[in-house]
Amino acid sequence: MQSFELDKTDLSKLRKAIEGDDQLLAETLAGYHASEIAILFENINAEDRQRIINLLEVEKASEVIAEMSEEAHPEELLIQLHPDKRTEIVEELDYDDATDIISLLDEDEQQEILEDLSAHDAESIRNLLSYHEETAGGLMNTQMIKVNIDLTKKDAIDEIIRQSEEIEEFYTVFVVDEEDVFRGILSLKDIIKAKGNVKITDMVNPDAVYVTVDTDQEEVAKLLSQYNLTSIPVVDDQMKLLGRVTFDDVIDVLEDENTEDILKISGVSEDEELAGNWIDAVKSRLPWLIINLGTAFLASSVIRYFNETLDKLDVLSAYMTIIAGMGGNAATQSLAVTVRRISLFDLTDRQAYRTVLKEFTVGMINGAVTGVIVLVVAYFFDANLMLGVVIFLAMTGNLIVAGITGSAIPLMLKRIGIDPAIASSIIITTFTDVFGFFLLLGLASKLLL
Repeated sequence: MQSFELDKTDLSKLRKAIEGDDQLLAETLAGYHASEIAILFENINAEDRQRIINLLEVEKASEVIAEMSEEAHPEELLIQLHPDKRTEIVEELDYDDATDIISLLDEDEQQEILEDLSAHDAESIRNLLSYHEETAGGLMNTQMIKVNIDLTKKDAIDEIIRQSEEIEEFYTVFVVDEEDVFRGILSLKDIIKAKGNVKITDMVNPDAVYVTVDTDQEEVAKLLSQYNLTSIPVVDDQMKLLGRVTFDDVIDVLEDENTEDILKISGVSEDEELAGNWIDAVKSRLPWLIINLGTAFLASSVIRYFNETLDKLDVLSAYMTIIAGMGGNAATQSLAVTVRRISLFDLTDRQAYRTVLKEFTVGMINGAVTGVIVLVVAYFFDANLMLGVVIFLAMTGNLIVAGITGSAIPLMLKRIGIDPAIASSIIITTFTDVFGFFLLLGLASKLLL
């Protein structure tokens, strides 16, 4: 089975069905998975979305809303539904999914939805809403399978069967004591394979990995990946079991974090929606461009300083963009690798030093190789070997600067508590432009005049 990719055929089929009656629309939708319908929703208006949700069975409707991206605004679709339909959908959702969607609404709208739910469901969602969205508490689902440590294998299996009626999927059984304190985990395989009527206390793994409600979502993702877990328990300060974070939630976290880092490195605010309008895009990007404009004036001041050199050697202007462009690209490569390394590992001082040393070496080698290429070009096209030597030295020096700044600056920003993805790109671009122009024009004024 291949992943679903939206094409004109699907959109045409859906729009034709929307123009028809409800029976045709329902038959068309039956051929699509809930996640595929969520993708199709991004290309139709709010009124048609509402009509489709009302046609779908509650179970599938809830899956569609849960699969919708935040930028498609599932909360707006939910709040516009009839209260009865809305309540049925929310009650069908997992608590963590329901909380994620409801948290996007205003407090009055949140209250409106919660008042229509059962007391238990409303309390569970309110508790999850109290946690920060980027922590384990904000990610966790309170629906899970847990058994008492003093149960026998038979009684534990009976308890698992009873609890599983309320949970769609689970892979791990959490073990607690009489006070609901977390005592370890068990896999279904361990319970099923256990011989006789052994007690849970004899099978439980007490050294299980866990997180607290305040653990950052990136740390949760790292732990799940590092220990190859399908879910991880969430506990409070007294080690009482509160919920679990599953791997599917972490996939969404990693996607969001990667998107956020890419936008930051590119000088785009994390608040800009990928599917947002042009007004939001301008508000998000213009401040960074203005800052970048200020740094560009710094680079231009270097050129002004060497105006006399440029007047006498106008051929240098053709090579200035090459030196600056190559430096910027090399710095961006170094920055991307370093930011990714920082996001995956807590680098020690020694590891940070080795990172900078590696990028220095890479910059020196790449600079020398590309510098030789430009030297040959300058010699054949401009018949000036000394000009080629100057360009070679400037290229090599600027790529060394690119490697050092691209790795050292994000590490320094991280050390002082600033997100390295936010400001690094503007700083390193300034360094490579300024040093690139200074090395080329400075060397030329000394060696060619």
